[in-house]
Order: sequence, then structure tokens, then C-alpha cells
Amino acid sequence: MLMIRLRRMGSNKRPVYRVVVSDRRQTPTAAVLEEVGFYNPRTVPAEVRVDRERVEYWIGRGAKLSPTVKSLFEKSKS
Repeated sequence: MLMIRLRRMGSNKRPVYRVVVSDRRQTPTAAVLEEVGFYNPRTVPAEVRVDRERVEYWIGRGAKLSPTVKSLFEKSKS
């Protein structure tokens, strides 16, 4: 099953996340099918960029959103 989830990047104590599509059975740091956005929680306000068209494409292909990505996706809509 495909999962749209966060992949942690950045250095120690300075996380930046990429929103990626990958196989649910693999770790988030394993190979990904596509990067569809990023999330930087350290900026004020937190910076979120998600390619909605690609996320909707992957949802149509059967991918599920992780709870965190789902909340970020809903926040970025408004």
C-alpha cells in the first residue's frame, strides 16, 4: 500500500520535512516514488507547500495520507 508521509531532513535539532509518496512497508528514509511537497516547522508561521494536483493523483491511485500529512494538507487548503 502506498503512503503519503513526512520524511525528516535537515541537521540535528533543525528538522525540515519533505512530503513523500512511498511504500508503507518501508522506512520513510527508503526510496520514494515522488516528493510532493515540504514542511518547515521552524519558520513563523510554519511553511507548508504541497502539490495538490500530485497528491490527488496519488490518492486516486490508492495512496493513504498519514495523520500528520492529512492535517497539514487541510491547513494548507485555507
